[in-house]
Amino acid sequence: MFRIWGKIFKDGRMLQDMVYENPDRTLNRTGKVFAGLHEFCMSFDLQEPIWLDKNIEEFKRVDKTRFYQDNFIESIEFDYLEIQVIEED
Repeated sequence: MFRIWGKIFKDGRMLQDMVYENPDRTLNRTGKVFAGLHEFCMSFDLQEPIWLDKNIEEFKRVDKTRFYQDNFIESIEFDYLEIQVIEED
C-alpha cells in the first residue's frame, strides 16, 4: 500500500488534511505521488502546484515537500500545502 498525507497550514496551524491511498502496484512511485497530489487539490479545491527544483530535491531527500505561493499561479488563502509519504510498500 502506498499512502501520502496532504496538509494545508496557515499561521502555524493545520487547516485541512487528507490521506491518499493507492494500492495499484502497476503504477510507479512518481505516478502515485502525482495521483495523490491531484486528489488533494481536487478535495481542497486548489489548482495543482508547480514542482520547482527545490521541491523535487527536498522530496527525493526526505519524502516530503511544501508548496508555497510561488508554486501556485493563483493566489492562495493559506501559507503552504505540505505532502509527505507515510507508507510505501
